[in-house]
Amino acid sequence: MYQVLYRKWRPKTFDDVSGQPQVTQTLKNQLDAGRISHAYLFTGSRGTGKTTCAKILAKAVNCLDLKNGNPCGECEICKGIESGRILDVTEMDAASNNHVEDIKNLIDEVSYSPSEAKYRVYIVDEVHMLTKSAFNALLKTLEEPPAHVVFILATTEIHELPATIISRCQRFDFRRIDPQVIADRLMYVAQQENVTLERDAALLIAALSDGALRDALSILDRAINTDTVVTADVVRRLAGIADRDHLYRISDSIIKADADEILKIVEELHNSSMDCLRLCKELISHYRSIMLIKTMKTPRDLLIMTDDEFSKGKAIAEKMSLERITYTLNVLFLANEKILRGADSRTELELALVRLCMPQLDDNIEAVLARVSDLEQAVKYGVLSPAEQEERSEKQPEPEKDGIPGESQSPAEPVYVKRDFGKKSAPKIEDTVKSEPLPEAVTPQRPKFDAEELRRNAKPFEQWSEVLSIMNKYSKAIASAFEGTTAYVSGEYLLIDSDNDMPFLLLKQSAQRDKMRASIRQVTGKVYKLGPYKQSNTVNKSDPLEEFSENAKKLGINITTENN
Repeated sequence: MYQVLYRKWRPKTFDDVSGQPQVTQTLKNQLDAGRISHAYLFTGSRGTGKTTCAKILAKAVNCLDLKNGNPCGECEICKGIESGRILDVTEMDAASNNHVEDIKNLIDEVSYSPSEAKYRVYIVDEVHMLTKSAFNALLKTLEEPPAHVVFILATTEIHELPATIISRCQRFDFRRIDPQVIADRLMYVAQQENVTLERDAALLIAALSDGALRDALSILDRAINTDTVVTADVVRRLAGIADRDHLYRISDSIIKADADEILKIVEELHNSSMDCLRLCKELISHYRSIMLIKTMKTPRDLLIMTDDEFSKGKAIAEKMSLERITYTLNVLFLANEKILRGADSRTELELALVRLCMPQLDDNIEAVLARVSDLEQAVKYGVLSPAEQEERSEKQPEPEKDGIPGESQSPAEPVYVKRDFGKKSAPKIEDTVKSEPLPEAVTPQRPKFDAEELRRNAKPFEQWSEVLSIMNKYSKAIASAFEGTTAYVSGEYLLIDSDNDMPFLLLKQSAQRDKMRASIRQVTGKVYKLGPYKQSNTVNKSDPLEEFSENAKKLGINITTENN
């Protein structure tokens, strides 16, 4: 009977295990020194060598002629365990033997001495599947087993094990195997099997296996059955993934905002039986590589691609901003999530790619969410959104107050106005929230803006430093303008207190205001309206000259008073 590759080429010694030196070297040192523990816990993702190392360890603790911590494979004990003749090594699948009765039967066997070997070894695979009562039954025996018993527990879900079990074992963490190491092992196996395997194909298989050597050998096994000369194209057809050229064509079309070309490419791939979910994941991986190229000084060692592909990726990275790359990844992640929830894979992918071709979308997805919230408020109350107000206010001179240009009641607070849907001309923007009243049946109930009341009800906003930290990642220059400021929360308003007008001038800009709102929302989960917080002015309001003088001093204008 044909034996599959991952079983045929399973390592026999610790030296043959690929990509886990932190585990194999420690176990070899323990065996050489004779310091054998009563319980081991192997944890890690699938296909990384947990069960393989458990079987090697079971032979090593009983081997009659250890060689540098490795089982010799030649003595009677090693051969007997390998063939299954010696019954002192028991492998138990906890997925199907997870009840307390199964553990009680195991505990009853533990008391018997080994028949031929030195130790009775129990390998419990997928140990996290045991029930709570089964764990409790195993606990005492696992803590103080007889001197002739060794337990080896293996799991992919370490977080599901009780802390009492973990604390009684020597824990070894198996990492995902490096793609280069997997590719080297595949090349060796292919050579032994007299199969031609191209290096690009080996690297592609390694990328598809996601750090699991067993999965990589299974893919190679299928590829060998397809063709004796395994190329990257063979692997792509076998796995149903897009050719790299298609990924770069899609990227170029997104940069050019050519939705027509993108839809043609998706149609071509769909007709070639390419899975759209797989294509979406490949695009995510593709843009991750572009992100690494854009942000890292030396990304080459982390990327699984040929030199030609790296050059193409570098060219794309130069044409895209980092914000646009991260926005693209977010859109693709959302599409992938919807597909996994059952949405039509082709439609969702096409929708995501067409959306990426729309240049009017913000580069920052947080800003998009903030603008959606503003538009919802505009529709609810029948008023202009802040973005529309900003666009129209740029066309008009800024209002004057007390003879000082640019000074207004609330420079960061949006001004709400009525829409007159019966006229074709644009509605007039008012300087305050007051306007001609609508008929009683359709008059929107808007809360009146009362600055004094807001100040009286204001409470310090303790998370302001976190908001500024997020803004610092967005722009250090903008964040520096808010240094020394404090913030207060009053109802649905967040009021900013500053000694200068620079923060408020920045918040007049739509993009900066949206980013500030998105940062606040990221910290608090709420959407606040922004406004200034100023302590009550002690200047006598009945004296216009003193008020003018005070405002002028704030603007840095020296006033000289002459007495006649």
